[in-house]
Amino acid sequence: MRLSVGKDQANIEKIKDFASWLLDIGEGNLGGPNDGVTIIDIPDDILINDPDDHIGSLIEFVYPSILEKYSNTNYFQERAILAPKNEVVQEIYDHLLRKFPGDEVEYLSSDSICDSEFVHDQFDANLYSPDVLNGLKVSGLPNHKLVLNIGVPVMLLRNIDQKNGLCNGTRLHVISLGKCVIEARIITGTNIGNRTFIPRMSLTPLGKKIHSNSQKDSFL
Repeated sequence: MRLSVGKDQANIEKIKDFASWLLDIGEGNLGGPNDGVTIIDIPDDILINDPDDHIGSLIEFVYPSILEKYSNTNYFQERAILAPKNEVVQEIYDHLLRKFPGDEVEYLSSDSICDSEFVHDQFDANLYSPDVLNGLKVSGLPNHKLVLNIGVPVMLLRNIDQKNGLCNGTRLHVISLGKCVIEARIITGTNIGNRTFIPRMSLTPLGKKIHSNSQKDSFL
């Protein structure tokens, strides 16, 4: 027990030191007096040293021995990769997905025009072809194509059932993949360990430029 407590305390101190280091960078306290440009020494243990496969190196650092541990929910509960843009998230996910055994399952959204608020004689449906709708990438909505595999970690983009912990940002671990439903286990929040089922559902984007122009039947 003493060894466990000592190890946990050491991890806490390490996290605090790293957080302080990040704050010092953001506040400009590192590198000495400067006018906004300076040189900062980055610790070797957080550097990506493989210029040819930087994403692979990042995944290996965050998810070591993933093939042996991907079925363990706790393994993903303790790990995550943050990215600044959705394009980077997709690139990392595609790279990570290729590491999982088994067949991938592809889900496609069913996009259509929601014309209830249009005057039909002023509405040109040709402006919103399926190719245009399928190419939309809107914050809070999944892309047209979603590729999953059993064992992958995923994150909800909308509040579905807040009482049961299914909120925007909730992370889940995929257990099984059906034709119209995804079974997963919650790995963050107050409902960790609970199993849930995510069905296909109709979603309407809220952006002013495309509000009421399209609706998407897909998974979150």
